[in-house]
Amino acid sequence: MIILNQGQYQEIVDYARKFAPIEACGLLGGRINGEERTVEKVYFLTNVDNSPEHFSLDAKEQFAAVKDMRQNSWVLIGNYHSHPASPARPSAEDKRLAFDPLASYLILSLLDNVPVLKAFTIVQGTVSEEKIEIMGGGNSDDRG
Repeated sequence: MIILNQGQYQEIVDYARKFAPIEACGLLGGRINGEERTVEKVYFLTNVDNSPEHFSLDAKEQFAAVKDMRQNSWVLIGNYHSHPASPARPSAEDKRLAFDPLASYLILSLLDNVPVLKAFTIVQGTVSEEKIEIMGGGNSDDRG
C-alpha cells in the first residue's frame, strides 16, 4: 500500500495540470515498513522528452533527488507520471520501460479533467494494482 498525505496528492495533481498536455513526472522518496510504503517527499522532475505521450526523467534532477533521499535516510519508493488524456493504467511503453520490480509506479490520469491516481507494480510486463491511501483526505478510490 502506498501512503500519501492530502497535500502530496494535491501537489502531484497541481504539477500535472500545470504541464498538461505534457506528461509530468517525478520520484517518490520515503519509508518502507512491511507492505506500507509511506511517501515522505514528492520530487518534481523535468520530462526531458517534453511529450504528451511519454516521459524521461532528467538525469541530473534524478541524481539530486536520490542524494536527498539518502541524506534523509529515505528510500526510493517509485516514480509517478501523468496521463493528460488517457486513463490511469500503464501503457505498453510504461510496461516495457518498467525495469525495477520493487518500485511502485503511480499514474495520474487527467482524462476529462477528473484526476484519478492509481499505483502499480510491474514485473516482467505483468501489472498488479497497489492500494493507495491518502491520509487526511480519504482513499484515492473515492476520486474516480
